[in-house]
Parts: sequence; structure tokens; C-alpha cells
Amino acid sequence: MNHQEQTDVLVIGGGTAGFGAAVAAGRQGLNVILLEATSKVGGVMAFCPGMPWGAAYPADKIVGGLMGELTERLEKMHPPAAEKRPCTLANFGPEIVYDHDIATLTMFEMLEHAGVNVRLNASAIEPTMESNQIKSVSCFDRNGAFTVTAAIVIDCSGDGDLSAKAGVPYTVGDIKGNTMGVTCSFHMVGVNWDDTFAEPDPYFTNFAAKGINEKRLHPDLAKLYLMKGFHHGSVFCNSVHVRGVDGTNPVAIGQATQEGRRRCHQLAQFLRSDVPGFEKAYMTLLSPTVGVRETRKLEAVYKITGEDLAKGTKFSDGIVCCDNPIDDVMRSDASMTHEAIVDQGGYYTIPFRSLIPANITNLMFAGRIVCADPKAFASVRGMPQCMTMGQATGTAAAIALKNNTSVQSINTKALIIELTKQGVNGLGETSLI
Repeated sequence: MNHQEQTDVLVIGGGTAGFGAAVAAGRQGLNVILLEATSKVGGVMAFCPGMPWGAAYPADKIVGGLMGELTERLEKMHPPAAEKRPCTLANFGPEIVYDHDIATLTMFEMLEHAGVNVRLNASAIEPTMESNQIKSVSCFDRNGAFTVTAAIVIDCSGDGDLSAKAGVPYTVGDIKGNTMGVTCSFHMVGVNWDDTFAEPDPYFTNFAAKGINEKRLHPDLAKLYLMKGFHHGSVFCNSVHVRGVDGTNPVAIGQATQEGRRRCHQLAQFLRSDVPGFEKAYMTLLSPTVGVRETRKLEAVYKITGEDLAKGTKFSDGIVCCDNPIDDVMRSDASMTHEAIVDQGGYYTIPFRSLIPANITNLMFAGRIVCADPKAFASVRGMPQCMTMGQATGTAAAIALKNNTSVQSINTKALIIELTKQGVNGLGETSLI
């Protein structure tokens, strides 16, 4: 039997954006239900375990807010479970590496302490519309169908399925519809760091060329993204990207995951046989499914453009800072770009207007479904930015409900003041620099 539930805020998707939205709304005293389709929160943290939190330090200062709090909690543990380090790749600022399992545990604890009703292995299926509002959302878990009526819905699903069904326009990929490659990652454990990272080329291109020429590696592995993991002797391998995959198609995702597993296994064997330091290493933490970078980008009140980023625009309703490069991963071919978008020490902000649709009065969205053109999207999609986007929407939900207003009429000045109180850095008139 389809049972009915009611809540102040329904958050769809438990990735970094959904985590931020749910915790922020819960801490504002709201009743919050968080639906996560898998068995774990974290999004890409669950699909690509150990993926560093890049873009966390625009102008070398942490974005703050929940991202800063989570990092500080992990850093203060004994022994520490996270640390800041420079990124070895061009044009990226400092990043955070962490113990994946302890970080996930800590995120669940933060959700618990905020009073969030976390529903794992549960999916939002269809919205019921009433005029220009989402009246209710039909959902499904192993016990069957249920319906949630919520005053505010925040879509943090990554693909924006519910928002699209609610009638929010969207674009996919670049002007030709090409989306970034999906990724299957893994770790190698038991690596001699001194031997491996004596190699001056951070992309290990000479080794990659040898493997490709000998047909032991896939041709798309022209660069090997091998990074020191959090624990000594571990290496995070973020090299296997599969192109031309429709991230909204579950069959295509399954096929890409199996192809990614094959390439990961080939790469692990190649590392053991050919790259110094890997002789006694073994593969672990293979992605349970591919990590998807890009599918739908929802249309909002404002679309962030590459030009906005290049100018280092500080929007009056900016809710998070960023200096991430244009990190475009194999959209149309095998190329990988990490082009700087702002001058060194510069940054831009992401406007709240890019998280709200034009017409649906009780819907917001956050994370990689943010409204941005293809160039801007290649920068704004960092996990710290997604978490803080979520934090902004969860906080905005409390403002909207308190004042009985639509999300489009939220006082963004009040929102910026509240986010600043929550420790989000570089907003409004407060500069990071």
C-alpha cells in the first residue's frame, strides 16, 4: 500500500550537495527527509572512493561552511583522517585528501545530529504538480511505493530527473550534446612512493605511451593520473575514463562500468610490471559503478557563463567561491584540459539564482545540475562547491518557509548574511584575499 509522509524539506540525492542541503536545513530546525538511491551518502565519494576534494581552497583559503567543518573534524582526529596538500596537476589549487570510510562515517553522524531522516536505497520517481508548485513526490524503496508531501523540494540528484519531470528545461553537455567521460577509479596499495614519484612527469606519459604502443593499455590512457593516497603506500588511480556514455541511461552506465573495470585491471597489471614502485602493489577500492560528471544542466533564473568566470565575477547573491580550472574531461574526444579560468589568486562566486528555476515556486537544485554553460560547468562542479551550493539551498529553505515566500522571492542579502554566520567564506563584501 502506498503510504503518505509529510515533511518541511525533501532532499533528493545524498551526494555532497544533498548532504549539504539536508544538514543545513536540519540545523535550521526543519523536518528533513533525505532520499538516497544507493546505500551510501557522498555521491562521487561513493562511486570513486578516495577522490580528493579539489577546489576547496580558492585563493588558498578554504570555502568554509560545512566543507570546512567536515575537514576540520577529520583533521582533528587522532590520528588525523584528512590533510591539505598541493595538487600535482597543472592549474589546480590545494586539495584535501582523506580517509574515505571515516569521512563517510562522519557525514552520516552530521546528518544524524542535524535530525535528518535519511532514507537509503530509496528513489524519487515522479512529481505531482499543482499549478506552479510540486505538490508531492512519489517514491519507491524495497517495501514499495510511498508519497512524500514537502513544502520545499531540493533536487541534488546529479541528473535532475525529478526537476526535468516537473517541467524544468535543461541542456545536456556541450552545444553538440557531448558530455564528459565517466570514470572508474581504484587504488593501488603497497606502493613504494619514493620510487614511483621520482618520475618528474606527473602524468607518466612515457609509461602510458609504452603501454598503448604495446596494446596493453586503452588508447585513451595517454595520461596516467596517479596521485598519492591519504594512507602511506597507497596511490589513487583516476585514469580510466570512458567516453560517449549517456549518464541518464542505466543500461549504458552498467556497460560502461564493466568496460571501466576491464581497463582498470589492465592498468593495474601494467603498473605492477612496468612502473617503478608498484612491483608488490595490488588493486583495491575499485569503483562500484562509474562516476558520472555531466548529464543535465537545469535552466535557472541565471546561467553562469565562462565569461563570468574569466572576469572573476563576485555576484551579489554569490553563495560559494571557486577558482577551479576548466577541467574538461573527454567531452568530444580523448583530450583533457585543465585551463586556468582566473588569474592566480583570483576567484569567482556562484550565484544563488543559478540554483532556482524560473517558475516552480518550491523547488531548488544544487550540485552538478547547476545552471551553467559548458565552459563554466567544467569549473563549478567541484565537490566543495557542490556541498556549499547544497548548504545554501538548505538555508534558503528555512528563509522561504519562515517568510512564507517562494524560492524566487528569497531575500538573498539575508541568505548571504546567514551563510556567512555559518562560516562560509568570501561572500558579500567579505573578500577571501
